[in-house]
Amino acid sequence: MDLKKIIFVGGGASAFFCAANLDDTKYKIIILEQNADVLQKVKISGGGRCNVSHACFNPKELVQFYPRGSRELLSVFTKFQPGDTMEWFESRNVPLKIEEDGRIFPESNSSQSIIDCMQKEISAKNIEVKTQSVVKQIITTENGYKIITKEGEFDADFVVFTPGSSPKTLKIIEELGHSTIPAVPSLFTFNIKDELISDLPGTSFLNAEVAIPKLKTDESGPLLITHWGLSGPAILKISAWKARELADLKYQFEIKVNFLGIDKEDAEDLFNDYKNVNTKKTIGSSRIFDITNRFWHRILWLSKIDLEKNISQLTKSEIQNLLENLCNRKLKVTGKSTYKDEFVTAGGVNLKEINFKNMQSKILPNFYLAGEVLNIDAVTGGYNFQACWSEAWLIAQDLNSL
Repeated sequence: MDLKKIIFVGGGASAFFCAANLDDTKYKIIILEQNADVLQKVKISGGGRCNVSHACFNPKELVQFYPRGSRELLSVFTKFQPGDTMEWFESRNVPLKIEEDGRIFPESNSSQSIIDCMQKEISAKNIEVKTQSVVKQIITTENGYKIITKEGEFDADFVVFTPGSSPKTLKIIEELGHSTIPAVPSLFTFNIKDELISDLPGTSFLNAEVAIPKLKTDESGPLLITHWGLSGPAILKISAWKARELADLKYQFEIKVNFLGIDKEDAEDLFNDYKNVNTKKTIGSSRIFDITNRFWHRILWLSKIDLEKNISQLTKSEIQNLLENLCNRKLKVTGKSTYKDEFVTAGGVNLKEINFKNMQSKILPNFYLAGEVLNIDAVTGGYNFQACWSEAWLIAQDLNSL
């Protein structure tokens, strides 16, 4: 008996996880990947450590980390959530660990552990992986689909469409009748040239607050000064939630940064308490706030305060100027950078056209979609991968039940 054929378009996390969970005795399975290597985003994720998921095991809480797709993912996560992901990998001899901030990584601290695991699962099944296979078009046929690549054509009874969200990808799915929301970058850092942060890359703040007054939005969390501007979870979160609005602003806008993460009034109380106890200290040698010495001296220089000045001799206006620079500093953003070569987009296939019980298209029969091609994305912390694992698992369960 001839096996029905499943063609995967795209060889990333969703494709490999789905294929690894398929019953290969029922299907002939081929994965088409346009690049020379598969699982490229898995490789670079988390600085090469692979942030597999996040330790949030309540689906209702988990969906709150998805700027787009939260309502649709609720039912998906009730069927397969981070605890299931952990069990899946650990049962295949890939021990995972939960870090203090909730992010889940392999104990090996290497993404290769995740890649090796999935490739081993694929190798154990009768699954063919074809790299450098660029899909140009998909045509519906009487019996299924014809996938046209530069190297040749493939017939398929079922298609699992997981190629990411490039313009070419979205054009292919639009030609098949799906509607899409234009993709814009998400999870990016801010390009800023300002004398406050120049020459201070690597300086970090444990819990800063970042606001974009024009969009009436703010976020808090760790903040990092980079060679090109500002990064860290506080920046990445705000870039995810306001991805479309920031694209509309062409990444030119003003932000307000509170480097201390506390109200200016509270900062003033801390300053005065310190001053009252350390009357003979110079302001340059004072350790009042949880910031680096280099940043403290830069703030004093910007505030036009002599480092050798006695702390008790500071004027009210000098103190206010100092606190304003620490708690309400305005900076001009002049562009964006991607985050460590990881690229997440907001946009993709319209979610109203997907059946989230099994991730099947409502428009095309026997056609499934998962991953970044959908208008679903999350903040940083392993959430984007979790959506991939969960969607892929649902597809595999549906195909196995046929």
